Amino acid sequence: MAPAPRAVWSALLLLLSALGRAAPATALAGGEGYATRSTHSPDEGGSHPFAEGSGGRRARLDSALGELGLDPAGLAADPELRGSAALRMYSSFVLPKSAGALATAELPQRAAVVANAMAFQLRELRSHREGWLRNHDRSLAEAGESLGERFPLTLVLDNCRSAHNVGNILRLAEAARVADVVLCGMTPAPPHPKVLKTAVGAAEYVPFSRSGSTLEVVRELKARGVAVWGVETTSRSRTVWKVDAPAPLALVFGNELVGVDAQVLEECDELVCLPTHGVKNSLNIATATSAVVWEVLRQWDGDDT
Repeated sequence: MAPAPRAVWSALLLLLSALGRAAPATALAGGEGYATRSTHSPDEGGSHPFAEGSGGRRARLDSALGELGLDPAGLAADPELRGSAALRMYSSFVLPKSAGALATAELPQRAAVVANAMAFQLRELRSHREGWLRNHDRSLAEAGESLGERFPLTLVLDNCRSAHNVGNILRLAEAARVADVVLCGMTPAPPHPKVLKTAVGAAEYVPFSRSGSTLEVVRELKARGVAVWGVETTSRSRTVWKVDAPAPLALVFGNELVGVDAQVLEECDELVCLPTHGVKNSLNIATATSAVVWEVLRQWDGDDT
């Protein structure tokens, strides 16, 4: 087999270098926003093989989106679009992944074509979301007719990043019949396909809401007389089964990497944790949520037999 041309090796080294360092999350393809393995790209300062001209491509596409009444910054700020086909289109146009894709992106009418394709994807996504929400409301009404009162327990998810974790938590929320779930910040929400897949049908029967700020949610809950516990491993945390659970109660669970935001923890009435006895000092968020929720329900049940 003949050795690969030097240009191929150079491109490969550039790609490996880009993959080897932690690049910041990008807005669409560069700025503030959300990224996935498909949309996450290196910075545009020359480290990406096809970064040259990316600023001009972004400006052209933003202009084309604006003509369709779409705000690129607003798209990046919508957590429900995280990982969507529309954002992948944007990223691939600004930072193409091959020489052929770069040549196509530079065609005069290509920005308009991509903008129209993104607009169609967004309409389809929103139509699906609205249809799912209508079904969700009907399912809640039907469930309310046959099941008992919900437990006065609210689950607050602070900028969780994994749709699979959210789906698992919605599944346990339905099984535990909690009052509601609040999905804050970047936390994926139904009808995100990965959330629905992991929830295995349970998401339709769980009241949920969205908020941009976990801190505001915590303050609103406290103002309504709801006790708020932050579930986090800190020097101030107490083991959850050593603390009497009041009712009503809200439990705040944090991001998989950085946990509950420090400002949110300061607002909490109590900090609780699950004890760990191994090398790792934390559990997967969905696992921890299950353990803490059922401990609270055990306490409220009052029957230790």
